[in-house]
Amino acid sequence: MNYVGILIGLATFLIIGLFHPLVIKGEYYFGTRCWWAFLVTGILCAGLSLYVENVYLSIIFGVISFSSFWGILEVFDQRKRVLKGWFPKNPKRLKDYE
Repeated sequence: MNYVGILIGLATFLIIGLFHPLVIKGEYYFGTRCWWAFLVTGILCAGLSLYVENVYLSIIFGVISFSSFWGILEVFDQRKRVLKGWFPKNPKRLKDYE
């Protein structure tokens, strides 16, 4: 049996699942200013994906890269969800929500 597909699928699932709370916490503590951290992570992981010789690590870095790029959009969407009242506002950054 070949378990590689299942393991890569599981890793992808876990990586995407990790990015949901990262986006929520990032927007809560830093606002939309944290988008650049997702950009830098995405670029670094894309580069690593191109240069790592192990095909499985390359795939994982690619998944992290594009999850990071998607996280940029989600940070701005998270702000909209906070403004709608679906998520709590950070009381230390109330001016950012005006």
